[in-house]
Amino acid sequence: MSLDTQPTPLDIGSASGDLAEFRVDSSAEIHRLLRRLADGNVMVSLNAPDGTAYTTTLWTVDRDAAQLGFAIDAADPRMQRLAEADELVVVGYLESVKLQFDLEGTVLVHGPAGSVLRAAMPRVMYRFQRRGSYRVRPVGRTTPLAHLRHPAIPDMTLALRILDVSLGGCALLLPDDVPAVTPGVQVNDVTIDLDADTRFATALHLHHVTSMTTGVAGVRLGCSMVSLPPAAERALQRYIDQTQKKRRLFSLD
Repeated sequence: MSLDTQPTPLDIGSASGDLAEFRVDSSAEIHRLLRRLADGNVMVSLNAPDGTAYTTTLWTVDRDAAQLGFAIDAADPRMQRLAEADELVVVGYLESVKLQFDLEGTVLVHGPAGSVLRAAMPRVMYRFQRRGSYRVRPVGRTTPLAHLRHPAIPDMTLALRILDVSLGGCALLLPDDVPAVTPGVQVNDVTIDLDADTRFATALHLHHVTSMTTGVAGVRLGCSMVSLPPAAERALQRYIDQTQKKRRLFSLD
């Protein structure tokens, strides 16, 4: 199971089945979900048909003007391709719910405070419940790490920060000063160190390499875990459950 940062096919009659139950077309509900993405500073993926992808956050939601603004790095060469794409699909997560919607009327706007990718507010959104792939971001003072060897430089050992994790995979932060890695490779003998009680070995298959938001030095590696042993899967499930409970408690403070 890979990290599902790619758009879900929306062809009726495909493997997705009838999409009516997933469709959101209430403007009030769409605005509410967009505000949660923006207020929570949730990472979202912008996806073009040619495979170009960019990870960022929804910066502004202007309901009166029916406009959205996404934080971007104007110097990134992918931004022009995204702005000019015929279709652009946004994918993001609110806890265990995957949100997906199309962007129309995209345009790059540059100003003294930074650059923004603007687009029209969507009229339709899709909401997919993904209980089996619930992803959590670590909480607390410890920094979960993945210990591995660089797939192209075996003599180089890495300790990469784990940005989020699910039963199916994890996202890692590859710093700018580390040589790049290529999607499609499998890295064996990886040690996942989440906390004092959750440490296990696995193999990782690298699916996606996407940019982080402006100000974060590095790229996001989207990986799936390969052949996770049952004992490790149970430990990972406990960690996910406990992290979810901690986040709920923090939100009540």
